[in-house]
Amino acid sequence: MKTLVEHCAAAYHKNTMALERHIEAFLESMVAERGAARNTILAYQADLADFAAFCASRGHGPAEADAASVADYLGGLATAGLSARTQARRLSSLRQFQRFLLRDGQRADDPTALTSSPKLARTLPKTISEAEVDALLTAAAAMPGQAGRVAEAGLEILYATGMRISELLVLPANALSTDASALLIKGKGGRERIVPLSAAARDAAARLREMNRKRPSRHLFPGRRMGFPMTRQAFARQLKRVAVMAGIHPARVSPHSLRHAFATHLLARGADLRSLQTLLGHADISTTQIYTHVLAERLQKLVEEHHPLATPPGRRKTPA
Repeated sequence: MKTLVEHCAAAYHKNTMALERHIEAFLESMVAERGAARNTILAYQADLADFAAFCASRGHGPAEADAASVADYLGGLATAGLSARTQARRLSSLRQFQRFLLRDGQRADDPTALTSSPKLARTLPKTISEAEVDALLTAAAAMPGQAGRVAEAGLEILYATGMRISELLVLPANALSTDASALLIKGKGGRERIVPLSAAARDAAARLREMNRKRPSRHLFPGRRMGFPMTRQAFARQLKRVAVMAGIHPARVSPHSLRHAFATHLLARGADLRSLQTLLGHADISTTQIYTHVLAERLQKLVEEHHPLATPPGRRKTPA
């Protein structure tokens, strides 16, 4: 049976050169040690294959690259017009790869150690309002048949838990079948966390399970292929349909926008970043800090409403 890396290699390198052995070893370690998903492996593989081709044009392999080669490669990406975000992602892939070689004794240094990542423009996560979430839930509940129950359960669970779409779609058929107020989720890198559950999410899951009895599956969100869960693309299409029914532009609605809505709405109602980090399953608090704009807005409103100097002078109370 082929390994995940072999499947990815076959998909990406069809009719091309074989996967470079150091890169293959690195990808195998990503699967074995971090539990990396197929899409993650494919992304690393694509980045490193591009770097390997660059190195081959210079007469050496990616494991023998020095700091100058890394700098020239990144400079070439900038010259080619690739975005700063793409350049940063490629550098991140190279860093992970070279650090693996260093740990594995394949080389004695890290050529990416002194390379600075390009500055990225700060982008705020796309989210939707509480009213829009309510409109989506109402529209999904009104949608008939299997599609309606899938959309309803997906929306309720995503918004109640903040889980990733990849985590949602692999839920077993008996998930949310008890009265438990929380659910244990295995997320990125095999890290486990507990996410809250709402009564509405459990009820929506129960309605979906009832609908699934016509075609039993081991997944709560079964796909067209027997034994496989629904794909992310299929679920996203369902959400777009619900968005249209709710009167919301479909481009604004995605599984990830619901995850952002979960985080944004919690912060706006008083949650702290550390708690949010745990709920979202972020390994590093810096990832969660993208939501600090919500905290800043809340603190500004707090000062405007309660600080004496924020009151117009004519209406300011003078201490007795």
